[in-house]
Amino acid sequence: DRRRDAPAAGSPIQPIIKDVGEIYSRLLDHRPVIQGEIRYFVKEFEEKRGLRELRVLENLKNTIFETNDRVLPKCEQAMRDNLNETLRRLQAANHMMHRLQVKEYEARKLQADKVMAREEKCVAHWEEFMKDQQNKRAEVDEEHRKAMERLKEQYSEMEKELAKYVAF
Repeated sequence: DRRRDAPAAGSPIQPIIKDVGEIYSRLLDHRPVIQGEIRYFVKEFEEKRGLRELRVLENLKNTIFETNDRVLPKCEQAMRDNLNETLRRLQAANHMMHRLQVKEYEARKLQADKVMAREEKCVAHWEEFMKDQQNKRAEVDEEHRKAMERLKEQYSEMEKELAKYVAF
């Protein structure tokens, strides 16, 4: 029962408990200090910064509206004008390249036709040369055959004449 009763006012433990409570609140209870620091920070922030953020945001809003209303349409129009000019130039360059390709194709075709004509001429010349060689060979063969026949006749006549003399 005695433990549950509060200590008497005149008890020697009372100042010790009071000192322990004070030490506890100073060393371990940081809530009043933190609350004071928070109040100081908020006060300094509001006093020093004031409405600067609001002004910055308002300036940003005005800049965005001005950009949307004036700058963006000007940029779009400039882009359209430049893109149209660029498109026109690209089409002209494409047309010129097409003409150059056609000319180059025609030049190559003409060159190929010339080469083909030269080849055909060479083939025709070769065939004519080969026919001429065949004819000359036939003539030479004919002359050779005739010469062989003449020589055979001559030798056979010489043999006949020699046979006349051998009979003596």
